Amino acid sequence: MKIKLSELIAPSFYEIHNDIKNNRYTHYWLKGGRGSTKSSFVSIEIILGIMKDPKANAVVLRKVKETLKDSVFEQLVWAIEKLQVSEYWDIKHNPMELTYIPTGQKILFRGADKPKKIKSTKVSKGYIKFIWYEEVDEFNGIEEIRMINQSLMRGGEKFVVFYTYNPPNSVRSWVNEEVLIDREDRKVHHSTYLTVPKAWLGEQFFIEAEHLKKVNEKAYRHEYLGEVTGTGGEIFTNVTARKITDEEIKIFDRIKRGIDFGYAGDPFHYTVCHFDKTRRRLYIFYEIHQAGLSNRKAAELIKKENVSNRWITADSAEPKSIDELKEYGLRVKGAKKGPDSVEYGIKFLQDLEEIIIDPERCPNTLREFLNYELEKDKEGNFKADYPDKNNHSIDAVRYALEDDMLSRKPIISKPQGW
Repeated sequence: MKIKLSELIAPSFYEIHNDIKNNRYTHYWLKGGRGSTKSSFVSIEIILGIMKDPKANAVVLRKVKETLKDSVFEQLVWAIEKLQVSEYWDIKHNPMELTYIPTGQKILFRGADKPKKIKSTKVSKGYIKFIWYEEVDEFNGIEEIRMINQSLMRGGEKFVVFYTYNPPNSVRSWVNEEVLIDREDRKVHHSTYLTVPKAWLGEQFFIEAEHLKKVNEKAYRHEYLGEVTGTGGEIFTNVTARKITDEEIKIFDRIKRGIDFGYAGDPFHYTVCHFDKTRRRLYIFYEIHQAGLSNRKAAELIKKENVSNRWITADSAEPKSIDELKEYGLRVKGAKKGPDSVEYGIKFLQDLEEIIIDPERCPNTLREFLNYELEKDKEGNFKADYPDKNNHSIDAVRYALEDDMLSRKPIISKPQGW
Protein backbone atom coordinates (compact mmCIF):
# COMPACT_ATOMS: atom_id res chain seq x y z
CA MET A 1 0.00 0.00 0.00
CA LYS A 2 1.39 3.39 -1.00
CA ILE A 3 1.53 6.02 1.74
CA LYS A 4 0.82 9.67 0.93
CA LEU A 5 3.08 12.03 2.85
CA SER A 6 0.28 14.58 2.87
CA GLU A 7 -1.52 12.19 5.23
CA LEU A 8 1.40 12.29 7.68
CA ILE A 9 2.86 15.79 7.32
CA ALA A 10 0.85 18.92 8.14
CA PRO A 11 0.62 21.53 5.32
CA SER A 12 2.79 24.00 7.24
CA PHE A 13 5.76 21.62 6.83
CA TYR A 14 5.53 21.04 3.07
CA GLU A 15 8.06 23.77 2.34
CA ILE A 16 10.49 22.42 4.96
CA HIS A 17 10.14 18.93 3.48
CA ASN A 18 11.15 20.28 0.06
CA ASP A 19 14.06 22.21 1.59
CA ILE A 20 15.40 19.00 3.14
CA LYS A 21 14.80 17.06 -0.06
CA ASN A 22 16.85 19.62 -2.03
CA ASN A 23 19.61 20.04 0.61
CA ARG A 24 18.92 23.77 0.98
CA TYR A 25 19.89 24.13 4.66
CA THR A 26 21.80 22.33 7.40
CA HIS A 27 20.10 23.64 10.53
CA TYR A 28 16.32 23.60 10.96
CA TRP A 29 14.96 25.38 14.04
CA LEU A 30 11.34 24.26 14.33
CA LYS A 31 9.42 26.13 17.00
CA GLY A 32 5.76 26.29 17.81
CA GLY A 33 2.97 25.64 20.27
CA ARG A 34 1.20 22.52 21.43
CA GLY A 35 -0.14 20.23 18.75
CA SER A 36 1.85 21.79 15.91
CA THR A 37 3.15 18.28 14.96
CA LYS A 38 6.76 19.46 14.60
CA SER A 39 8.12 16.36 16.39
CA SER A 40 5.97 14.08 14.22
CA PHE A 41 7.34 15.80 11.13
CA VAL A 42 10.96 15.35 12.21
CA SER A 43 10.46 11.67 13.01
CA ILE A 44 9.00 11.04 9.55
CA GLU A 45 11.89 12.90 7.88
CA ILE A 46 14.56 10.94 9.78
CA ILE A 47 13.04 7.53 8.99
CA LEU A 48 12.59 8.42 5.31
CA GLY A 49 16.04 10.02 5.13
CA ILE A 50 17.83 6.94 6.45
CA MET A 51 15.90 4.61 4.15
CA LYS A 52 16.79 6.76 1.12
CA ASP A 53 20.48 7.36 1.93
CA PRO A 54 22.51 4.18 2.66
CA LYS A 55 25.26 6.22 4.35
CA ALA A 56 22.97 8.11 6.74
CA ASN A 57 22.66 7.46 10.47
CA ALA A 58 21.01 9.57 13.17
CA VAL A 59 21.56 10.66 16.76
CA VAL A 60 18.57 11.91 18.74
CA LEU A 61 19.14 13.92 21.90
CA ARG A 62 17.32 15.18 24.97
CA LYS A 63 18.97 17.10 27.78
CA VAL A 64 18.04 14.37 30.28
CA LYS A 65 18.50 10.74 29.26
CA GLU A 66 15.47 9.49 31.21
CA THR A 67 13.13 11.53 29.01
CA LEU A 68 14.20 9.84 25.75
CA LYS A 69 12.07 6.68 25.96
CA ASP A 70 8.64 8.27 26.35
CA SER A 71 9.27 11.06 23.86
CA VAL A 72 11.58 10.80 20.85
CA PHE A 73 12.01 7.02 20.92
CA GLU A 74 8.26 6.41 20.88
CA GLN A 75 7.85 9.17 18.31
CA LEU A 76 10.24 7.45 15.88
CA VAL A 77 8.58 4.08 16.46
CA TRP A 78 5.29 5.82 15.61
CA ALA A 79 6.83 7.09 12.36
CA ILE A 80 7.99 3.59 11.41
CA GLU A 81 4.49 2.24 11.96
CA LYS A 82 2.75 5.10 10.14
CA LEU A 83 5.05 4.65 7.14
CA GLN A 84 4.21 0.91 7.26
CA VAL A 85 7.88 -0.12 7.20
CA SER A 86 8.05 -2.02 10.53
CA GLU A 87 9.32 -5.18 8.81
CA TYR A 88 12.50 -3.32 7.80
CA TRP A 89 13.38 -2.03 11.28
CA ASP A 90 14.79 -3.74 14.36
CA ILE A 91 13.51 -1.94 17.45
CA LYS A 92 15.58 -2.38 20.62
CA HIS A 93 14.34 -0.96 23.91
CA ASN A 94 17.39 -1.63 26.11
CA PRO A 95 19.60 0.00 25.13
CA MET A 96 17.35 2.13 22.93
CA GLU A 97 18.37 1.71 19.32
CA LEU A 98 16.65 1.53 15.94
CA THR A 99 18.39 -0.39 13.15
CA TYR A 100 17.45 -0.36 9.48
CA ILE A 101 17.77 -4.10 8.77
CA PRO A 102 18.71 -4.04 5.03
CA THR A 103 21.88 -1.98 5.61
CA GLY A 104 22.56 -1.88 9.35
CA GLN A 105 22.12 1.91 9.57
CA LYS A 106 21.23 3.10 13.05
CA ILE A 107 19.34 5.69 15.05
CA LEU A 108 21.04 6.23 18.41
CA PHE A 109 19.64 7.99 21.48
CA ARG A 110 21.71 10.10 23.86
CA GLY A 111 21.14 12.29 26.88
CA ALA A 112 23.23 15.45 27.20
CA ASP A 113 23.53 14.89 30.95
CA LYS A 114 26.40 12.52 30.05
CA PRO A 115 28.42 14.46 27.46
CA LYS A 116 31.29 11.91 27.36
CA LYS A 117 28.96 9.35 25.81
CA ILE A 118 28.06 11.83 23.09
CA LYS A 119 31.72 12.46 22.23
CA SER A 120 32.35 8.74 21.91
CA THR A 121 29.34 8.13 19.63
CA LYS A 122 30.39 6.11 16.57
CA VAL A 123 28.62 4.25 13.77
CA SER A 124 30.10 1.29 11.89
CA LYS A 125 28.68 2.21 8.51
CA GLY A 126 28.34 5.65 6.92
CA TYR A 127 28.17 8.75 9.10
CA ILE A 128 25.79 10.66 11.35
CA LYS A 129 23.80 12.69 8.88
CA PHE A 130 20.75 13.48 11.03
CA ILE A 131 20.86 15.07 14.48
CA TRP A 132 17.70 15.89 16.41
CA TYR A 133 17.58 18.06 19.53
CA GLU A 134 14.13 17.63 21.07
CA GLU A 135 13.11 20.36 23.56
CA VAL A 136 16.33 22.17 22.66
CA ASP A 137 15.50 25.00 25.07
CA GLU A 138 16.28 22.59 27.94
CA PHE A 139 19.95 22.49 26.91
CA ASN A 140 22.42 24.84 28.61
CA GLY A 141 22.96 27.14 25.65
CA ILE A 142 24.30 27.40 22.13
CA GLU A 143 27.85 26.66 23.37
CA GLU A 144 26.73 23.22 24.55
CA ILE A 145 24.91 22.61 21.26
CA ARG A 146 27.96 23.70 19.28
CA MET A 147 30.25 21.30 21.19
CA ILE A 148 27.91 18.37 20.55
CA ASN A 149 27.60 19.23 16.86
CA GLN A 150 31.39 19.41 16.53
CA SER A 151 31.60 15.88 17.93
CA LEU A 152 28.88 14.42 15.72
CA MET A 153 29.16 16.28 12.42
CA ARG A 154 32.16 14.45 10.97
CA GLY A 155 32.91 12.34 7.94
CA GLY A 156 30.02 13.35 5.72
CA GLU A 157 29.12 15.88 3.05
CA LYS A 158 25.50 16.71 3.93
CA PHE A 159 24.04 17.12 7.40
CA VAL A 160 20.54 17.83 8.64
CA VAL A 161 20.16 19.08 12.20
CA PHE A 162 16.72 19.55 13.75
CA TYR A 163 16.00 21.70 16.79
CA THR A 164 12.42 21.36 18.06
CA TYR A 165 10.93 23.28 20.97
CA ASN A 166 8.11 25.35 22.36
CA PRO A 167 9.52 28.89 22.77
CA PRO A 168 10.13 29.79 26.43
CA ASN A 169 8.05 32.67 27.76
CA SER A 170 11.01 34.89 28.57
CA VAL A 171 12.64 36.95 25.84
CA ARG A 172 15.87 36.41 27.77
CA SER A 173 15.95 32.68 27.01
CA TRP A 174 19.05 31.80 24.99
CA VAL A 175 17.02 29.94 22.38
CA ASN A 176 14.77 32.95 21.72
CA GLU A 177 17.86 35.07 21.15
CA GLU A 178 19.62 32.47 19.02
CA VAL A 179 16.91 32.25 16.35
CA LEU A 180 17.18 36.00 15.76
CA ILE A 181 20.69 35.61 14.35
CA ASP A 182 20.85 35.16 10.59
CA ARG A 183 22.81 32.24 9.15
CA GLU A 184 22.75 31.27 5.49
CA ASP A 185 22.63 27.56 6.37
CA ARG A 186 19.77 27.94 8.88
CA LYS A 187 16.01 28.01 8.50
CA VAL A 188 13.69 29.03 11.32
CA HIS A 189 10.11 27.79 11.10
CA HIS A 190 7.09 28.48 13.31
CA SER A 191 4.00 26.27 13.38
CA THR A 192 0.78 26.02 15.37
CA TYR A 193 -2.09 23.58 15.77
CA LEU A 194 -4.23 25.83 13.55
CA THR A 195 -2.57 24.40 10.41
CA VAL A 196 -3.08 20.77 11.47
CA PRO A 197 -6.09 18.72 10.27
CA LYS A 198 -8.55 18.57 13.18
CA ALA A 199 -8.93 14.79 12.92
CA TRP A 200 -5.24 14.35 13.76
CA LEU A 201 -5.54 16.08 17.13
CA GLY A 202 -9.10 15.20 18.06
CA GLU A 203 -12.02 17.41 19.01
CA GLN A 204 -11.09 17.61 22.69
CA PHE A 205 -7.75 19.24 21.87
CA PHE A 206 -9.54 22.15 20.20
CA ILE A 207 -12.05 22.41 23.04
CA GLU A 208 -9.22 22.78 25.56
CA ALA A 209 -7.45 25.35 23.40
CA GLU A 210 -10.57 27.48 22.95
CA HIS A 211 -11.34 27.33 26.66
CA LEU A 212 -7.87 28.61 27.59
CA LYS A 213 -8.20 31.32 24.96
CA LYS A 214 -11.35 32.57 26.69
CA VAL A 215 -10.11 32.45 30.28
CA ASN A 216 -6.44 33.38 29.80
CA GLU A 217 -5.56 34.69 26.35
CA LYS A 218 -1.90 35.36 27.21
CA ALA A 219 -1.39 31.76 28.37
CA TYR A 220 -3.18 30.55 25.24
CA ARG A 221 -0.90 32.58 22.99
CA HIS A 222 2.17 31.17 24.70
CA GLU A 223 1.11 27.53 25.07
CA TYR A 224 -0.89 26.96 21.89
CA LEU A 225 0.46 29.60 19.49
CA GLY A 226 4.06 29.39 20.71
CA GLU A 227 4.38 33.15 21.16
CA VAL A 228 7.03 34.68 23.39
CA THR A 229 4.63 36.67 25.53
CA GLY A 230 7.21 37.69 28.12
CA THR A 231 7.38 37.64 31.90
CA GLY A 232 5.92 41.11 32.40
CA GLY A 233 9.25 42.62 33.44
CA GLU A 234 10.57 43.38 29.96
CA ILE A 235 11.53 47.04 29.65
CA PHE A 236 11.74 47.24 25.84
CA THR A 237 8.86 45.55 24.05
CA ASN A 238 9.36 47.51 20.82
CA VAL A 239 12.60 45.86 19.65
CA THR A 240 12.78 44.30 16.18
CA ALA A 241 15.79 42.21 15.20
CA ARG A 242 16.44 42.25 11.47
CA LYS A 243 19.16 42.86 8.94
CA ILE A 244 19.67 46.54 8.11
CA THR A 245 20.90 46.65 4.53
CA ASP A 246 23.73 48.74 3.10
CA GLU A 247 21.15 50.38 0.86
CA GLU A 248 19.19 51.57 3.90
CA ILE A 249 22.30 52.86 5.64
CA LYS A 250 23.28 54.88 2.56
CA ILE A 251 20.14 57.01 2.83
CA PHE A 252 20.24 57.51 6.62
CA ASP A 253 20.53 61.27 7.19
CA ARG A 254 20.12 61.62 10.98
CA ILE A 255 22.97 59.49 12.24
CA LYS A 256 23.84 59.67 15.95
CA ARG A 257 26.87 58.37 17.82
CA GLY A 258 27.36 57.66 21.52
CA ILE A 259 29.91 56.21 23.94
CA ASP A 260 29.57 54.48 27.30
CA PHE A 261 33.02 54.13 28.83
CA GLY A 262 34.30 50.93 30.44
CA TYR A 263 37.57 49.17 30.90
CA ALA A 264 38.04 46.18 33.21
CA GLY A 265 34.82 44.40 34.13
CA ASP A 266 32.60 46.73 32.11
CA PRO A 267 33.02 46.93 28.34
CA PHE A 268 33.58 50.10 26.35
CA HIS A 269 30.58 50.57 24.05
CA TYR A 270 30.36 52.77 20.96
CA THR A 271 27.08 52.93 19.08
CA VAL A 272 25.99 54.33 15.72
CA CYS A 273 22.29 54.71 14.97
CA HIS A 274 19.84 56.57 12.77
CA PHE A 275 16.77 58.24 14.25
CA ASP A 276 13.76 58.61 11.97
CA LYS A 277 12.09 61.39 13.93
CA THR A 278 8.96 61.53 11.78
CA ARG A 279 8.14 57.82 12.05
CA ARG A 280 9.72 57.54 15.51
CA ARG A 281 11.91 54.61 14.51
CA LEU A 282 15.46 54.02 15.68
CA TYR A 283 17.90 51.98 13.58
CA ILE A 284 21.02 50.66 15.38
CA PHE A 285 23.54 49.32 12.88
CA TYR A 286 27.08 49.61 14.26
CA GLU A 287 28.79 48.85 17.56
CA ILE A 288 32.17 48.49 19.23
CA HIS A 289 31.74 46.46 22.41
CA GLN A 290 34.91 45.39 24.17
CA ALA A 291 36.30 45.09 27.68
CA GLY A 292 39.90 46.10 28.39
CA LEU A 293 39.94 48.53 25.46
CA SER A 294 42.27 51.50 25.89
CA ASN A 295 41.10 54.93 24.79
CA ARG A 296 43.86 55.02 22.19
CA LYS A 297 42.75 51.75 20.64
CA ALA A 298 39.10 52.80 20.89
CA ALA A 299 39.89 56.01 18.99
CA GLU A 300 41.60 54.02 16.24
CA LEU A 301 38.57 51.75 15.85
CA ILE A 302 36.11 54.66 15.89
CA LYS A 303 38.02 56.54 13.20
CA LYS A 304 37.57 53.59 10.84
CA GLU A 305 33.80 54.01 11.09
CA ASN A 306 33.51 57.75 11.70
CA VAL A 307 35.67 58.80 8.77
CA SER A 308 34.06 62.25 8.58
CA ASN A 309 34.74 62.82 12.28
CA ARG A 310 31.15 63.63 13.22
CA TRP A 311 30.23 64.58 16.78
CA ILE A 312 29.99 61.84 19.41
CA THR A 313 28.18 62.21 22.74
CA ALA A 314 29.86 60.35 25.59
CA ASP A 315 29.30 59.70 29.29
CA SER A 316 30.18 62.98 31.03
CA ALA A 317 31.16 61.09 34.18
CA GLU A 318 34.47 60.32 32.41
CA PRO A 319 35.92 63.79 31.59
CA LYS A 320 39.49 62.46 31.42
CA SER A 321 38.52 59.84 28.87
CA ILE A 322 36.68 62.46 26.83
CA ASP A 323 39.75 64.72 26.86
CA GLU A 324 41.95 61.81 25.81
CA LEU A 325 39.71 60.96 22.86
CA LYS A 326 39.83 64.63 21.85
CA GLU A 327 43.64 64.48 21.90
CA TYR A 328 43.43 61.58 19.47
CA GLY A 329 41.47 63.80 17.09
CA LEU A 330 37.86 62.82 17.76
CA ARG A 331 35.07 65.34 18.22
CA VAL A 332 33.55 64.25 21.53
CA LYS A 333 31.25 66.08 23.92
CA GLY A 334 29.93 65.06 27.33
CA ALA A 335 26.28 64.20 27.81
CA LYS A 336 24.31 66.84 29.70
CA LYS A 337 22.43 64.27 31.80
CA GLY A 338 20.58 65.98 34.67
CA PRO A 339 17.96 64.80 37.21
CA ASP A 340 15.98 61.72 36.15
CA SER A 341 17.94 61.52 32.89
CA VAL A 342 18.19 57.74 33.05
CA GLU A 343 14.46 57.26 33.67
CA TYR A 344 13.52 59.78 31.04
CA GLY A 345 15.94 58.36 28.49
CA ILE A 346 14.58 54.84 28.94
CA LYS A 347 11.00 56.12 28.75
CA PHE A 348 11.89 57.96 25.53
CA LEU A 349 13.21 54.72 24.00
CA GLN A 350 10.20 52.76 25.25
CA ASP A 351 7.84 55.21 23.56
CA LEU A 352 9.44 54.85 20.13
CA GLU A 353 7.37 53.08 17.52
CA GLU A 354 10.20 50.64 16.88
CA ILE A 355 13.85 50.02 17.79
CA ILE A 356 15.39 48.09 14.89
CA ILE A 357 18.67 46.35 15.70
CA ASP A 358 20.80 44.45 13.20
CA PRO A 359 21.63 41.13 14.95
CA GLU A 360 24.73 40.51 12.85
CA ARG A 361 26.23 44.00 13.05
CA CYS A 362 25.17 44.63 16.68
CA PRO A 363 24.80 41.33 18.58
CA ASN A 364 25.74 42.82 21.95
CA THR A 365 23.30 45.70 21.56
CA LEU A 366 20.50 43.29 20.68
CA ARG A 367 21.32 41.05 23.64
CA GLU A 368 21.28 43.93 26.11
CA PHE A 369 18.05 45.47 24.84
CA LEU A 370 16.23 42.12 24.85
CA ASN A 371 17.60 41.06 28.24
CA TYR A 372 16.96 44.35 30.02
CA GLU A 373 14.25 43.51 32.54
CA LEU A 374 13.01 44.83 35.86
CA GLU A 375 14.42 42.90 38.81
CA LYS A 376 12.26 41.30 41.49
CA ASP A 377 12.41 41.61 45.25
CA LYS A 378 12.22 38.72 47.73
CA GLU A 379 8.42 38.64 47.47
CA GLY A 380 8.58 38.30 43.69
CA ASN A 381 7.39 41.83 42.96
CA PHE A 382 9.12 44.01 40.38
CA LYS A 383 11.44 46.64 41.82
CA ALA A 384 10.78 50.29 41.05
CA ASP A 385 14.24 51.18 39.72
CA TYR A 386 15.73 50.34 36.36
CA PRO A 387 18.70 47.96 36.84
CA ASP A 388 22.15 49.48 36.40
CA LYS A 389 23.92 46.51 34.84
CA ASN A 390 24.31 44.96 31.42
CA ASN A 391 23.03 48.20 29.92
CA HIS A 392 26.17 49.62 28.27
CA SER A 393 24.65 49.82 24.79
CA ILE A 394 21.44 51.31 26.20
CA ASP A 395 23.42 54.07 27.93
CA ALA A 396 25.41 54.76 24.76
CA VAL A 397 22.19 55.05 22.76
CA ARG A 398 20.71 57.41 25.37
CA TYR A 399 23.75 59.67 25.07
CA ALA A 400 23.62 59.53 21.26
CA LEU A 401 19.99 60.67 21.22
CA GLU A 402 20.32 63.23 23.99
CA ASP A 403 19.58 66.27 21.80
CA ASP A 404 16.37 64.68 20.54
CA MET A 405 15.36 63.77 24.07
CA LEU A 406 15.98 67.26 25.44
CA SER A 407 13.79 68.77 22.73
CA ARG A 408 10.78 67.02 24.27
CA LYS A 409 9.12 67.92 27.53
CA PRO A 410 10.57 65.56 30.16
CA ILE A 411 7.50 63.93 31.68
CA ILE A 412 8.50 60.91 33.75
CA SER A 413 5.90 58.22 34.29
CA LYS A 414 6.45 54.92 35.99
CA PRO A 415 5.87 51.62 34.14
CA GLN A 416 2.47 50.02 34.60
CA GLY A 417 2.14 47.98 37.77
CA TRP A 418 4.41 50.16 39.92
